Amino acid sequence: MCELHVPDGPGPHPVAVVLHGGFWRARRSRRYVRPLCADLARHGWAAWNVEYRRVGRGQGGGWPATFVDVASGIDRLAEMPQPLDLERVVAIGHSAGGHLALWAAARAGLPGGASGAGPLVPVGAGVAALAAPSDLEATPSLYEPGGAVFELMGCSPADAPDDRYALANPIRRLPLGVPLLLLHGTADETVPVRRSRDFAERARAAGDDVALVEPPGAGHRALVDPRRGEWAEVIRWLARLGG
Repeated sequence: MCELHVPDGPGPHPVAVVLHGGFWRARRSRRYVRPLCADLARHGWAAWNVEYRRVGRGQGGGWPATFVDVASGIDRLAEMPQPLDLERVVAIGHSAGGHLALWAAARAGLPGGASGAGPLVPVGAGVAALAAPSDLEATPSLYEPGGAVFELMGCSPADAPDDRYALANPIRRLPLGVPLLLLHGTADETVPVRRSRDFAERARAAGDDVALVEPPGAGHRALVDPRRGEWAEVIRWLARLGG
């Protein structure tokens, strides 16, 4: 379910947990972020490409399975024999993966017994959320029946039988307590850039260290092309973290 891309050299290597997007649906998989993982390894980061159950095609994804898979996938790093520096773990996610990356950093603050609480491997060094739907409750068309958030969570916020939205929505878990990079193209027609603007405002107000970068004219997929300057923003941010 997970793939490890290890840099050259003896290590221990800082780790980037990579989470792909696709509106949490089964048609997208970890394959499209493999070039990013290879580039991260070239820049000295061990890249842990995490797969998770998604919605549709009988995968059984959704609340809480998708979140359980992300949490257990990250915690599996503790079992890896490679020389990894688990004190320096970041999460990098694109689109729906950006939501999951932000949520992964929030795990340490989840109440006991909640899905994903008590991480063995905390995402303690930072999060880069690329074109992330960082507020599950911001767009009614997504959490109404047939919408991607409704499919993920199994209900609308108003009809939730428990506190699942409070636990799964990153904007409700602030502050995250780690450095944040929010990278979002101004021409994104899939997830509007205002999602990252709103999240940045709320996160800063809560005390988080936030860098909001808006590449002009960039669309949704431009951010995950390692040949482009948009992705280079992530590499520069990682360098500033000391990787």
